[in-house]
Amino acid sequence: MKFSSAFNRYQFYLWSGLAWLLLWIFSAFMTHEETFVPQVLNEVWRAVFITGVHLLFFEWSVPYIIKKRKMIYVNFLAGILFTGLHFILLSFGLYGWKVLGVQCQIYTILRHVSIVPDTAYQRMMEDVLFQAQGGFSSFIFFGLSKLLYDNYRLKQVTQQLLLEKKEAELNYLKSQTNPHFLFNTLNNIYSLAIEKSDQTQESILRLSSILRFMLYETSEKFISLEQEIAIVNDYIALEKLRYDDSLKVNFVYDIDDKEQKLPPLMLIPLVENAFKHGVSESSHLPFVDIHLSVQNNQLCFKVKNSNEYSGEEKMMKENIGLTNVKKQLQLLYTDYDLSFHSVDSVFVVTLKINLTSHV
Repeated sequence: MKFSSAFNRYQFYLWSGLAWLLLWIFSAFMTHEETFVPQVLNEVWRAVFITGVHLLFFEWSVPYIIKKRKMIYVNFLAGILFTGLHFILLSFGLYGWKVLGVQCQIYTILRHVSIVPDTAYQRMMEDVLFQAQGGFSSFIFFGLSKLLYDNYRLKQVTQQLLLEKKEAELNYLKSQTNPHFLFNTLNNIYSLAIEKSDQTQESILRLSSILRFMLYETSEKFISLEQEIAIVNDYIALEKLRYDDSLKVNFVYDIDDKEQKLPPLMLIPLVENAFKHGVSESSHLPFVDIHLSVQNNQLCFKVKNSNEYSGEEKMMKENIGLTNVKKQLQLLYTDYDLSFHSVDSVFVVTLKINLTSHV
């Protein structure tokens, strides 16, 4: 990770140096067309030095200057010292780099001094000031570029942290939902075993199917609607084994594409709630009516169940599964609605999701 970050930093200075070079090349083309080729070679030579100097300043000097210290005046003195050295490099250093280029026959002298110098010192100082102009303007260019780049990287890191936080929360919710769901299923089988029901073996087979799903499917971020429907059917079949023919269960669905994706175990907690807090507490004509519709990426899942208890507090009673469904919806979708209401001893929960609103 550290290597990747350092590599990205070096890339930034390479691209910034190239952008700076292209600006000067364009300027040379517009103003010195007759000496364009040697002018380009000169600017390439200067850009190498300028890029290296700014890399050292912004990646080493600036972090050293702003380093947290007990005595703030040390930071102030360090800022003056390193900034001064930086400007010396962008003037005298750039002049020395030019002289080195001339001696290596890389840099071509194209500019003549505007005055007749009395001494070599005056000629050198005029050339130093000329080099400093480009050096100082490059400082502004690289400084603004780095400010924009750091702001962009900060946004990227923030987004990555938010994604990692959301992923951790989702994994935590799954770690809660799966054992909770399994616990309730085992309770169902336990009830059958106590009654020495002939359906105990079938219930174990149903449980094995559910366990297989939990082991191999719930680790995925998304599963197909077809897979979710299959596990809902298995759960319904397992629950029906506990009741006699008085329980009426109806599960119908109308889906235009069964391969559409949905987070695993998003629907089944609503079904589980209907049996646990509805059917199991109903003594007269218990029923569960489930309808799933998915058309044009709009999911509507409605679960109705018998409910002998009234009152807002009892109606809104939620278990871990329902609470986690709510939290997962908040983390995964921007367009959804989860509502509850009770009318005439019938409890209704409705889930609507725009499947394209996944974040």
